Amino acid sequence: MQPLSWDEFRLVKAIADTRTLAGAAETLSLNHSTVFRRLNAVEDQLGSRLFERSRTGYALTAAGEEMLELADHMAERIVAFERKVAGRDVKPSGELRVTTADTIFAALLAPILVGFREQCPDIRVEVLVENRDLNLSRRDADVALRAAREPPETLVGRRIASIGWAAFAPRALAAPDGTFPDVAAVPWIGYGEPLAQIAPALDALAGQSEAGVQEGVRLLQHAISQPLAIIAGNAGADGAAVVGRVQGEAPGIGFDARTGQFGDMFAAGVIDPVKVTYTALQNAVSVAKLILTTHILVVDLPEGVDPTAGPARGGGAERYGLT
Repeated sequence: MQPLSWDEFRLVKAIADTRTLAGAAETLSLNHSTVFRRLNAVEDQLGSRLFERSRTGYALTAAGEEMLELADHMAERIVAFERKVAGRDVKPSGELRVTTADTIFAALLAPILVGFREQCPDIRVEVLVENRDLNLSRRDADVALRAAREPPETLVGRRIASIGWAAFAPRALAAPDGTFPDVAAVPWIGYGEPLAQIAPALDALAGQSEAGVQEGVRLLQHAISQPLAIIAGNAGADGAAVVGRVQGEAPGIGFDARTGQFGDMFAAGVIDPVKVTYTALQNAVSVAKLILTTHILVVDLPEGVDPTAGPARGGGAERYGLT
């Protein structure tokens, strides 16, 4: 039997990743018939089927899974070799893909990249602002800046800074030794109730505006009601029911997630800081403006929603629970 080449492993990996011959053909820059012919040749050479064909796509067999595992390992070693050799260049050049969270990019990374570009003008930096983890082994990104204790076992990382987290309180609330024996009895600062109570007040604005502005108002109403709904949901309550009740209460009456009771939030020690409330409202307005400008919204499809159904009023926002 002729030994398998790296091209055969790439072929199997491409089909496994895309689950279709067409997708594999696009990945490998081949035509559909060539991929089909080469797959049959590999299976004939091995004397074993690597994929089960079905209407939903190509699914790996046990033999195919073993070959894919080896292909992934080979791909990682090849990438590692490329990085090792590229690091020997006297003058660094090429493309560098950096991924990080939005908060790290805005507050820390952006000014640093300015200085980096001045020192290495031949390196093209592409920043992927993502809160989800990307696969560095597959070159989704070259460098990841994340808030974590340790990097994954398959990666090498270095700590470049520390993020401090602390709870602050007046000395009068602490015991003589500076501790808080009963943390649950201490009033905590939160947010949610004032934003939720703003939402109904926007109804009048929506009724006096054109269609585009009405959609923006509806998106804003949903956005500023979500903090309270999430807080209530995390406490085991019905978020939508809590929001509905709070919106009908007088200003200052809200939901205490610690006790599960409705009442005067200031008297209960649950205080909404002005800066947090203002920032949350500002962000909600920004999102609404972006959606209305681009006419595009990417969301997670909720369970039970038919993706083939036609769009509902407002570009399909109602179907995705955004109104």
